[in-house]
Amino acid sequence: MAENAITQSLCGEFAKTITKQFFRAVEEFRLVKRGDSVCVCVSGGKDSTLMSALFRQLERRDSGVTVRYLLMDAGFSADNKKLIYDNAKRLLIPLEEFKTEIFRHTENERKNPCFLCSKMRRGHLYAKAQSLGCNKIALGHHFDDVIESTLMGVLYGGQAQTMLPRVKSQNFAGMELIRPMFFIRERDILAWCGAFNLQFPKCSCALSKREENSKREFTKRLIARLCEENPQVAQNIFHSVQNVRLDRILSYKDERGTHNFLEKFDD
Repeated sequence: MAENAITQSLCGEFAKTITKQFFRAVEEFRLVKRGDSVCVCVSGGKDSTLMSALFRQLERRDSGVTVRYLLMDAGFSADNKKLIYDNAKRLLIPLEEFKTEIFRHTENERKNPCFLCSKMRRGHLYAKAQSLGCNKIALGHHFDDVIESTLMGVLYGGQAQTMLPRVKSQNFAGMELIRPMFFIRERDILAWCGAFNLQFPKCSCALSKREENSKREFTKRLIARLCEENPQVAQNIFHSVQNVRLDRILSYKDERGTHNFLEKFDD
């Protein structure tokens, strides 16, 4: 498998901040094992593009894992698709493409178009990956996605939970979703992209263009402001869902239902 300056950088300049963190997640959360067939979901953005390049590094280690690089065309423009394939060529990523009409189906949805789009994307990806013989699909959510989602759950959902690095599918038997970019910071992804002047398609979703001040963008800016005063804020949010004390929680839920702290108060 040939190498070039971009791919070599993941074993050099960006090995500590990116590649090491990728393999840390793979090993710590046991995301892949020999015999797995992983579908790497490529959206064309910076995160999934980097994730694809990292899985190429995993393949170079002769890990015994089969990897398919799947691009779902939900309605890309010709220019956007060209840019995606240009990046794939530079990064030596063998894309496989399949087409859907998700953008067309969701463009007139008024009540909750983002939820519908996400649900349809996930369903199409699981179905296609399973048809290719894959037992896992990899998504490019990174550290900052994790902490933003955690804080958004508190601020807007009234719940304490987070993204997990691996999740069993409820609708596709034997399938798992994995997030191997779990420990990678967005700033390091941007640094890698900037170092090689990688360009990415602009979002094709008309709704996202209208909602520039979304809840996620507000949360991202809020965390950035808090980090100006205390640089540990981001890590503290991340660690908050690893250091949960159930005896200091008013109530929590599990498969048996809701439990109140009073259940064990007089024990």
